[in-house]
Amino acid sequence: MKIFCIGRNYALHAKELGNAIPESPVVFMKPVTALLKNNMPFFYPEFSQSIEFEAELVLKIAKNGKHIQAKFARDYYDEITVGIDFTARDLQSKLKEKGLPWELAKAFDQSAVLGEFTSIKALNAQDAIAFSMQKNGSNVQEGNSKDVLFKFDELICFISQYFTLQTGDLIYTGTPEGVGKIAIGEKYEGFLEGKKVFECEIK
Repeated sequence: MKIFCIGRNYALHAKELGNAIPESPVVFMKPVTALLKNNMPFFYPEFSQSIEFEAELVLKIAKNGKHIQAKFARDYYDEITVGIDFTARDLQSKLKEKGLPWELAKAFDQSAVLGEFTSIKALNAQDAIAFSMQKNGSNVQEGNSKDVLFKFDELICFISQYFTLQTGDLIYTGTPEGVGKIAIGEKYEGFLEGKKVFECEIK
């Protein structure tokens, strides 16, 4: 299984971090060991002093495909959830300054929280999917798939030009504005169209 992540897919998030609006999808990957499922806690790593949360819609690939055309892209994903892309922002800043890859800051163990999946067909507005995340009971991020720079079908087409998509692969589709630092003792909960799909305590 592969975990694809899309950076800077919401204009306001790119702006809040001082990044340029991308002309094509920004893609990076996480290993399977990054997954944190079943409402398990996240243990704050010693190598960073600035871990930040990034709530995202996550697609699950439904069948294998390569060089997928836009008109067929919708056939390759049928389930969606909310997750967190944890980022060691201090490490990322240092790596970016040196022009180095982001893996140490993005792909570490437990850095990809994953919620319970829902059928996209079961949602009322399949092209305007709302999601949110709470910290200790208060909203910290809200987003909607209608606001992404690169729509889901575009991501499927783009990624499949470089990588064979396989059943069970995941795509973290980018985070909206409002990212922030986490702290030990906090509890995060993710919601898809108002339904809670995960919780994660920081330890």
